[in-house]
Amino acid sequence: MMDSWQHLTIHEAQSLLHKKEISAVELTNGFLARIAALDGRLHCYLTVDAEGALAQAQEADKRLAAGAAGPLTGIPLAIKDLIATKGLRTTCASKYLENFIPPYDATVTQKLRQAGAVILGKVNMDEFAMGSSTENSAFGVTRNPWHMDYIPGGSSGGSAAAVAADLCLAALGSDTGGSIRQPASHCGVVGLKPTYGRVSRFGLVAYASSLDQIGPLTKDVTDSALLLQAIAGHDPQDSTSAPLPVPDYAAALHQDVTGLKIGVPREYFGQGLDPEVEQAVRAALSHYERLGAELLEVSLPHTEYAVAVYYLIATAEASSNLARYDGVKYGWRDPAAKELHDMYLATRSQGLGTEVRRRIMLGTYALSAGYYDAYYRKASQVRTLIRRDFDQVFQTCQVVATPVAPTAAFRLGEKIDDPLTMYLSDIFTISANLAGIPGISLPCGFTAQGLPIGLQLLAPPFAEPTLLTAAHAFQQTTSFHRRRPPL
Repeated sequence: MMDSWQHLTIHEAQSLLHKKEISAVELTNGFLARIAALDGRLHCYLTVDAEGALAQAQEADKRLAAGAAGPLTGIPLAIKDLIATKGLRTTCASKYLENFIPPYDATVTQKLRQAGAVILGKVNMDEFAMGSSTENSAFGVTRNPWHMDYIPGGSSGGSAAAVAADLCLAALGSDTGGSIRQPASHCGVVGLKPTYGRVSRFGLVAYASSLDQIGPLTKDVTDSALLLQAIAGHDPQDSTSAPLPVPDYAAALHQDVTGLKIGVPREYFGQGLDPEVEQAVRAALSHYERLGAELLEVSLPHTEYAVAVYYLIATAEASSNLARYDGVKYGWRDPAAKELHDMYLATRSQGLGTEVRRRIMLGTYALSAGYYDAYYRKASQVRTLIRRDFDQVFQTCQVVATPVAPTAAFRLGEKIDDPLTMYLSDIFTISANLAGIPGISLPCGFTAQGLPIGLQLLAPPFAEPTLLTAAHAFQQTTSFHRRRPPL
């Protein structure tokens, strides 16, 4: 019976729930059955909370029957496994936190519960969100539903793959340098990175605190607006949360794009861009012209420094944030160590994976005496220049359009031993995190092999309504987002 419901979006499921054509328990059972049938191959979930999800679904049915439904009542969702869920394992895909059960909910988790959502479980990721392929998880790789031998992207690969494979209606991810948008592109779903400060980070396990932002991965742009509406807003528990009112995101969906000025940065269309990706993105830009938008060539001259700046700032912040994982207070501890120094050394070297250790070492070096000015301070200054590039461009256009990644998804194992090549796969997404601006990835084509290609739209700070307007107009007149992987 679930077969006819598995492709539903949030807004379609809401309609069926309110018309009593389906119950929240039936919907949740359907997804749990699909997870049981398919996730052995895909490995999207690290924890499935069947008992908890069904209890939430029963409560949702009561609320629906009483006419007291919230905006997401009965909607089954998945959550990236670095967002705290009270009483439900939160591992960050790390051996170190394998048995960690948070005593509290993250603010976004709390908001989802208040909105009536059903939390199916926690999904796979690169360990501590450090990676672009979900191959750095301590608990095994997630596979791309479009092609099982390919990566789903990262670090929110489990979230993107679960949405693409209809193992949930939508999911939350986090984005430090493209970790929502890049896997969304590789899995053919919509991924929205909100403005830094738009969504609370309280209860998000920190990787790089000045870059991290939580956001939705969904099947279409309408669902992105609905999920963003539920999680956005000021939170006094997060000192970086913006004390600004939250607009009505759904209202932005049906605006016209006639006259919308879209900037196309020349730096994003050069060497290293796969021809199939460029062709799909150029075709999407031509489609916008047919919709009445105006394309302008613009320049973001400091883009070439973005990868270097990002991997100095992010690793420096990671070095500081991950110092707490020392085997003393909580988490895994080496049971064989007899001396304190040996315990620290063994716990961190055995409890943390290769990529996490690499980034901690890079960051510690960048912050060390004698190198701070040469590396971290200089990177922070160039970050300001990157932000100013965007400020200048947004004086002439409302949206910037670029590819999401230089290539479509690559084969599992293809780049895992070449960190530099792997880092370059984030080249088009990193700048938005450095500048703190919002970005969205939406499906705009497929390679000859049938792998999805994404278009990235960027907007000024807190201009999510503009992004949603532009993205929704594209989806209303194209069908890329309606295609489903051949599972």
